[in-house]
Amino acid sequence: MLAYIARRLLLMIPTLFGIMLISFVIIQFAPGGPVERIIAQLQGTDVGATARISGGGGDLAGGGAGGGETTSTYRGAQGLDPQFIAELEAQFGFDKPAYERFGMMLWNYIRFDFGESYFRDVTVVDLILEKLPVSITLGLWMTILSYAISIPLGIKKAVRDGTPFDWWTSAIVIVGYAIPGFLFAILLIVLFAGGSFWQIFPLRGLTSDNWEELSLVGKALDYLWHIALPITAMALGAFATATLLTKNSFLDEIRKQYVMTARMKGLSERQVLYGHVFRNAMLIVIAGFPGAFIGAFFAGSLLIETIFSLDGLGLLSFESIVNRDYPVVFATLYIFSLVGLVVNLISDLTYVWIDPRIDFETREV
Repeated sequence: MLAYIARRLLLMIPTLFGIMLISFVIIQFAPGGPVERIIAQLQGTDVGATARISGGGGDLAGGGAGGGETTSTYRGAQGLDPQFIAELEAQFGFDKPAYERFGMMLWNYIRFDFGESYFRDVTVVDLILEKLPVSITLGLWMTILSYAISIPLGIKKAVRDGTPFDWWTSAIVIVGYAIPGFLFAILLIVLFAGGSFWQIFPLRGLTSDNWEELSLVGKALDYLWHIALPITAMALGAFATATLLTKNSFLDEIRKQYVMTARMKGLSERQVLYGHVFRNAMLIVIAGFPGAFIGAFFAGSLLIETIFSLDGLGLLSFESIVNRDYPVVFATLYIFSLVGLVVNLISDLTYVWIDPRIDFETREV
């Protein structure tokens, strides 16, 4: 097992390198960039997400505009001093060749030095830590809620397969899977957040303005009051997927020979179900828990964060891409990829923890 873990850890190195290299190359050919963004701000034509030029850029703007004509390849740079453009390039590191910038980025990322945001006076790490609580809240509660509902429901559907209970719950699950989370979020807002009907739940933030003044119980209730709608909207699709996965897994196990043998020995249905079937059937469901949590934590909350005005990692990544804030874009990509690779390894090891009969030593990576 240790040899398998070592091979998987070593395999992460070229995988991360490939992800970062492909992303870096794509960025080189993508239109726009931080230099163009500052030029657009100076020309009054910037339409990106809310951001501001860092201190160095502001100083340059004060002394650069008004120079002679330039043949710069930057869009909108006509009429700006070429020296000003050169200083902008140096400020963002674009005065160096692409391969050198990529090598410096990798060297810094290996040491977990992600630098500072181009358009915010804060380090990338501090920026991520600032947005982390929102994403942890959404990912953790969504995963817990979806599994708490889907596992018992999936087991019940497997036991009562083909009955009216299975039919109407399947209809609900399929509808829930078909409706996009953001569309359901809008429906919840219209119904319960003052859209057109009832004003029951708040529309923005994780806490109320007077949260610090509340008692401990009041803080907990206020927190749950704020996350009720976004968590419900996010859990819908995941709940449907996990329910069908649980049902199908249990059905496969119930039809196997060892279950028939256990019944012939006189064991009750409950003993058969939870003493024999449960462990084997839940293998694939529980082993997928780390991946499901990370998926919700990092990737599943962008639209929900936007709709409910929750300032988390999903919204941060989107705004950074729009603003061409490359340090934030590449740092979040690197961190998300690294965490994803580690979680995949944890998922494989979870299989062994649940069922020791599984041996990865004979498996080729």
